[in-house]
Parts: sequence; structure tokens; C-alpha cells
Amino acid sequence: MPQRSLAFVLLIAMMFSASSSAPQAAGPIAVMLIDGESGGPWHKWQLTTPVLKKELEDSGLFKVDVVTAPAATGELTGFKPVFSNYRVVVLNYDAPDDRWPADLKKSFEDYVSNGGGVVIVHAADNAFPGWQAYSEMIGIGGWRGRTEKAGPFWYVENGTVTLDEKPGNAGSHGARVPFSVSVRDTAHPITKGLPAAWMHQGDELYARLRGPGKNMTILATAHSDPANGGSGHDEPMLMVLSYGKGRIFHTALGHDVNAMSCVGFIATFQRGTEWAATGNVTQKVPASFPTADTISYRAAIAEMDPNYKKGLNALDTAK
Repeated sequence: MPQRSLAFVLLIAMMFSASSSAPQAAGPIAVMLIDGESGGPWHKWQLTTPVLKKELEDSGLFKVDVVTAPAATGELTGFKPVFSNYRVVVLNYDAPDDRWPADLKKSFEDYVSNGGGVVIVHAADNAFPGWQAYSEMIGIGGWRGRTEKAGPFWYVENGTVTLDEKPGNAGSHGARVPFSVSVRDTAHPITKGLPAAWMHQGDELYARLRGPGKNMTILATAHSDPANGGSGHDEPMLMVLSYGKGRIFHTALGHDVNAMSCVGFIATFQRGTEWAATGNVTQKVPASFPTADTISYRAAIAEMDPNYKKGLNALDTAK
């Protein structure tokens, strides 16, 4: 073969080899979003799941598959989601201890301990009070019979994380009114760059949550006002945890479509999901993020509530 032809063939081979070995653009982050049950009629997952899916996919980073657990009054023996197909599992789901069989619980534990990400949204921290591994994943939770046996109350007092061992039931909230969220950890990727304080759209401000709090960092709190049935403490709103190799983002915000329309909720949910899946946050803080004295919400999200056209989903009246 002539030298010129040989050189050309070698050049083509080198180009093909380089192109085939070059890193390919990463695809969207695969998300499993589980819903299908709530502890009562208050948390309408049928309305909020489409919101959560839209908020994640609007970021351009995620591909969300909704997995709806079948309604049941006993054990879900035929419910076998394949967690390992996903980088992160978002739970918009609240079920009693006996709903998931032992093999499904073990499958989820293995997924997380081996590095799978988890996002806990609002009432998902009510679920499975007797499942110890789940309690360690969420850190703190409320309702469904949780007492001091679940662990201490967790809150921030005078800037210090406090573990309160006194007896009592876990879980309370006042009327749904706007409230201020204070960032406690400004260095974490989820909260880095957020305002020190920002106003959240009307929501249930969860208080008196208790649990083991193992490997838990409180990123942000909100003051639970006694005038609105609150605890008088600065209560955890955003938390991160680890379980084995897995990362967990826990947001106590997000009671309904109205609350989820807040730009503060949307941004922290998107950033928290990315962090749980990858350990990093690449998203910029939106220019429309709320400030210390201004609420900001996305109309395109708020109008996903069927009652939106009757007025902005009227909030509870503070007592």
C-alpha cells in the first residue's frame, strides 16, 4: 500500500478510535416517583404528583417515571418496583408499617445503602413509623403513633440543634399561612447561594417531629409560632442524611399544589433531588427566588390546582 494511502487509513482509524472512546453526553437523571396512598384526605397525591413530575422535568435534568402503589388495606405482595433502574426515588407516599412486605423493604434498604438517592416530600415523613431503617433514612417524622420511643424531638434553639427527650406524640402544624424559612447551612450544595431568609408560600409548618436523626444535617428551619398552634421552636424544614452510601434529601414543605408553586419549594426540591442522585448541584438559584419579605410563586404550577380559578387556593385562617 502506498505510504500516502497508509497514512490516510491510520488517520481515519485514529479518528474513529478517539470518537468512540470520547465521553458521551450524560442523559437525564432517572427518577422513580412513588405515590398511591396517604394517611387521610388532606394530602392529595393525585394532584401533587403531576406537580412534582413537572417541576423536575422542567429543569431539563430529570426523566421521571411515576410508580403508583395499588390501593390496599393490607400487604402489597405484588408491588415490586425495580429501584436499581433509577438514580433517585422520590416519595410522595404515606403508608402504614404493614403495607410493604419484608422483601420489598429489604430491596429498598439495599438500594439506598448501595448508593441510591432518596427524596422525602412532606407527608412521606409520616410513613412507616415502625420501620427502623426508614426512620433512619428520614431522620425525623410525625404522626402515625410516633412517641418518644421513635427518638427525641429535634429543633434549633438559639442557633443550636437541640434534642428534646421529653415524652409526647410526634407531629403538629398550625393553619396554612406564609412563613419565613431560615438557611442554617450556607455551604451545602443545596442551599449554597440562597438568601439567608426567604418567604414561603402558605403551607403546613411541620413541628414536633421526632426520630433518631442519625447522620442528619439540618439545612433550613422555620419558626413555629405559638400564636398559630406552633411549638415556639425553630423547626427543621430542609434536611440531608446518609444511609450507607445513599444520600437523602428531606423537605418538610409541600402540603399541596399551592405550597409547591412557591419558587422556594421548586428550587430546593430540584436542587435536593439532583444532590440526592449525584452528590452535586449544577442548577443556578433562579432570579425569581423569594426574598426575606417577598413571596414568589409560579402561576403555571399554581393553576394545576383545580380550585385555582376560584382564587389562589384559599389558605386556612390563622387562629
